[in-house]
Amino acid sequence: WFRQIRSFKAQYNVLVLDLRGHGRSKPTLKDALNESYTFDSITDDILEVLDYLKIERSHFVGISLGTILIRNLADHHPGRVSSMIMGGAITHLNFRSQILMRFGVIFKSVIPYMYLYRLFAFIIMPKRNHKESRLLFINEAKKLYQKEFIRWFKLASEINPLLRFFRLNDIGIPTIYIMGEEDHLFLPSVKKITEQHLFSSLTIIPACGHVVNVEQPQIFNNRSLDFLKSQNSSKY
Repeated sequence: WFRQIRSFKAQYNVLVLDLRGHGRSKPTLKDALNESYTFDSITDDILEVLDYLKIERSHFVGISLGTILIRNLADHHPGRVSSMIMGGAITHLNFRSQILMRFGVIFKSVIPYMYLYRLFAFIIMPKRNHKESRLLFINEAKKLYQKEFIRWFKLASEINPLLRFFRLNDIGIPTIYIMGEEDHLFLPSVKKITEQHLFSSLTIIPACGHVVNVEQPQIFNNRSLDFLKSQNSSKY
């Protein structure tokens, strides 16, 4: 997010969250004893921070797996969400993705987790111009303990029923999806959602893969800020 913070801070109050086990958010004793996470429990973590800071309502910006958490929060607490900016959004796991995830779940105790992560990074972001995003994904994974990685991986492998529910339910919150033209795994399903959900729009960035805010930060920032400005002006 370092390529977004300066641009966003010039016009908005910005809060950047480290999710469980990431960055400076260290697992609690309770987390250490849990073998798995749920999207609801991680969503509750986000709400806990907002409540602590007395933030009643926000615009939310997320990338990849973070977009699922934002949508889950909006589903359970729509009054807390003014709008959603979804970059590299995951709205469906196709057959190939599901096979890949099942392979990972079966062999997660046998194959070193970094090998799995590198494999997934190359499948999601295969092109030469995706290299920086691949390295970022891999380096972030290196910061996780293996047990923490397995928790998140297991969580990701079980998301399809939740994603199906999201696709079927238009919650009426203004949403922009910002996707890379080369995001071959996830762009097709996002196109369908924006055709079906009344308050959703789609921006496709040319020559760009999954991690749009890293590969094309200026375009991502400009489009996001334009969207936020349109939300503010629509109130008057």
